[in-house]
Amino acid sequence: MTKQWLSVVLAGLIEVLWVIGLKHADNAIEWAGTIVCILLSFYLMLQASKRMPVGTVYAVFVGLGSTGTVIVDMLFFGEPFKLAKVLLIAILLAGVVGLKLVTSDKQTEEGA
Repeated sequence: MTKQWLSVVLAGLIEVLWVIGLKHADNAIEWAGTIVCILLSFYLMLQASKRMPVGTVYAVFVGLGSTGTVIVDMLFFGEPFKLAKVLLIAILLAGVVGLKLVTSDKQTEEGA
């Protein structure tokens, strides 16, 4: 996996933290952490988009963030498990993996 893909994946994982922070932050320290996560995730996403197709970067970023947020909500915050929601998330993840598979290294290096 290239440095750019690692940046996109890390940005998507950090997105989960700031989305949760937007919903659950109750004090200044939690809000500060949320803001740091927002800035870091967008920085990583923007760095990756300098060398990769922007549409692919954004789709993977949002797909991982959405998936992670739904999973964390179900595991830690009492969101009810719904089979339809899990199946739709699986379809979304299949799309993210598909984008990774069809984005060649040649496309990645052209932006360099």
